[in-house]
Amino acid sequence: MTIVLTPDHFDYHLPEDLIAQTPSVERDQSRLMILDRLKGQYKHSKFDQLLTFLKPGDVLVMNQSRVIPARLYATNLDLDKPVEMLLLRKIKNGVWKSLVKPGRRMKVGARFEVSNKNKVISGEVLSIESDGERIISLEGEQYLESIGVIPLPPYINEINPDPERYQTVYSKEKGSIAAPTAGLHFTSEMIQRLQGNNVETLFVTLHVGWDTFRPITGRLEKHKMHSEFWAVDKNSAERIRLAKDQGRRVIAVGTTVVRLLENAAQISGDGRLSSGSGWVDLFIKPGYKFQVVDALITNFHLPKSTLMMLVSAFSSREIILNAYSEAVRAKYRFFSFGDAMFIS
Repeated sequence: MTIVLTPDHFDYHLPEDLIAQTPSVERDQSRLMILDRLKGQYKHSKFDQLLTFLKPGDVLVMNQSRVIPARLYATNLDLDKPVEMLLLRKIKNGVWKSLVKPGRRMKVGARFEVSNKNKVISGEVLSIESDGERIISLEGEQYLESIGVIPLPPYINEINPDPERYQTVYSKEKGSIAAPTAGLHFTSEMIQRLQGNNVETLFVTLHVGWDTFRPITGRLEKHKMHSEFWAVDKNSAERIRLAKDQGRRVIAVGTTVVRLLENAAQISGDGRLSSGSGWVDLFIKPGYKFQVVDALITNFHLPKSTLMMLVSAFSSREIILNAYSEAVRAKYRFFSFGDAMFIS
């Protein structure tokens, strides 16, 4: 009998003390679980030993998106009450989609302002979406870098962590509201060492959205992913196609890269990656047939999340849950600032 999968099928027990609140002192000193996605066999290592498990000719594809200071602590000018806003996506200049709290203070027409010295960001609520998200006008968005705050995940309780530790060393294109965390383990020196050993590194862009943390309820086929912007340049697409033609492995650094590459391959119509840009809402879950990605570097994900479903699709639900059980037993650190897996 076919099992109808629900989020509960991707649940696991995680002691709270294993949720990493701070990054490792050195980026590449995180732990690394090596997992055979077909056999389910695993071994334990350190991230700086990744090269040991790579082959000459492997292609590492990395997401160069950079997290923007998208959280605003503002004041509702009509009520003189504090409100918190998370900018989800820029629709056009001066208009953004956002989350707000408390929602009762941010009705249509509500005006808000946040300032820092002589710099001011202000606006108002233009409309409310069916899911509660607000479409807002925003004046002074050029001051986001000095007024906004980097939005850390909701499970991080650290008060003032170094915001650069929530950016990859190769981050470049501004637009994410959450870091592509698998890349946080790389140092510039490590990337140079990989390149010196004939491991190719390529960079693409996918701006990480709210779905990284948004809970999923009900049957999987009913879930609708939020759209995220992606871009692959001509050189990267050509290099990835060449690697596939030559039988070399394409290794995604993070689930965001998986979704980008697989989406781009679907758009091409023949399963071969094409350059381009656009919006992706691809929901990868068990049963999905991968066309581009041969191996995956990723962190340990939240229970019942779409990311748990993606890694389960890449391996199997049973193998992933067993590997997670071992990670808990071995006291790996979980989530954004935690340890990593290399699934091949």
